Amino acid sequence: MRRAFDPTLYLVTDTALCAPRSVPAVVAAAVAGGVTAVQVRDKTASRRDLLALTRAVQEVLAPTPQVRLVVNDAVDVALLTGADGVHVGQDDLPADEVRGLLGPDALVGVSVGSAADLDAVLALPPGTVDLVGLSPVWATPTKPDAGAALGLAGTRELATRARAAGLTSVAIGGVHAANAAAVAATGVDGVCVVSDVCAAADPAAAARTLRGALAGRVPA
Repeated sequence: MRRAFDPTLYLVTDTALCAPRSVPAVVAAAVAGGVTAVQVRDKTASRRDLLALTRAVQEVLAPTPQVRLVVNDAVDVALLTGADGVHVGQDDLPADEVRGLLGPDALVGVSVGSAADLDAVLALPPGTVDLVGLSPVWATPTKPDAGAALGLAGTRELATRARAAGLTSVAIGGVHAANAAAVAATGVDGVCVVSDVCAAADPAAAARTLRGALAGRVPA
């Protein structure tokens, strides 16, 4: 049975930005500060290392079972660890095949950077995709290969279409405490952050600041 998923403040990990601290240590602090979902992402790690990292993050999340854990790209790692789901990009495994491997109860997310990308997701059978990651809102050094920036207007347009189709949406790319409320006000269900938490001197405080910003958001 699928468990509830709260994407309000969605942390995507970056091993290099967390250093010299470990990713699990940063995740634990961030969750204490209000992060509601975690995606383990490390494009440079071997599958063996990514497996170990995912298991280590699972261990620190054990006291907070309401915080869902998603693996970036690696369906095999998600299957081995029993993670809650997988998020794939446009160049990764097709979402319908990911769904076939993971089964009906897993979370399947897909990165969407344009109206055409969203069209492709919406053309899939209902239930194939749960979440779309709208990206990038703004250009970001943590993902230099991302497409053209959507801006707030573009994010709002895609979020509106996703919601109408029954999909959850989150926005990522250049999101930080000063603009999180404006991003949330586009109608997305959550905001994703990387550097604003991973590189913070105090990840718990950074997460608390972001949650405070989101609590003060105004309707779109």
